[in-house]
Amino acid sequence: MLAFHAIISAYGFWLPNDPRGSWSTYVGSRALHQYGGNATKVSTRRSVALRSHCIKQRYSVKQQLKYTPVRFTGWQALSIASGFEQVACEADYRIVALAIMPTHIHAVILNHSRKPSQIMGHLKRGATNQLIKDSRHPCLLNGWVTHSCWAKQAWAVYIDTERHLRRAIQYVEENPINDGLRPQKWSVVNAYRDRVKL
Repeated sequence: MLAFHAIISAYGFWLPNDPRGSWSTYVGSRALHQYGGNATKVSTRRSVALRSHCIKQRYSVKQQLKYTPVRFTGWQALSIASGFEQVACEADYRIVALAIMPTHIHAVILNHSRKPSQIMGHLKRGATNQLIKDSRHPCLLNGWVTHSCWAKQAWAVYIDTERHLRRAIQYVEENPINDGLRPQKWSVVNAYRDRVKL
């Protein structure tokens, strides 16, 4: 593996019984069972985000969640990036592309001795610690964090070729623009890109 494309979701972004499909294996919430007790498995590694579906139904399901779905603000994105940078420097993760969206995060990370699941968990913990430190955690109530702002699982797409790596970087860099947001430039990415020859 040359690298991997990480997709880290905020709480409530992509549900296991999403009508477009999911990579989950089960539906753990009783409240969500009325909208489909089985996870909507997909067999493709390609994004299913643009598949046609009933948007109204998808939002109805989200109303059954225990907590309000998380949407990161610009200030929270700054804290997340700072948390990512701290753990990336500590563990020498080479992040070559990063997009912090309101409901999820895309990152391209070069191969490391740790497994992608460990790296993504480490990044989530670093971001959480920084959000708490900055008093910006989206799930704060009376000074206490009521629940995680992250989905339990994260998704990794393995990258084995230089061509795929370049495509993934371009996809992540263009992701905010395609959603009508400004281009993003994070210092954690610049710190490592200079060391990577594509």
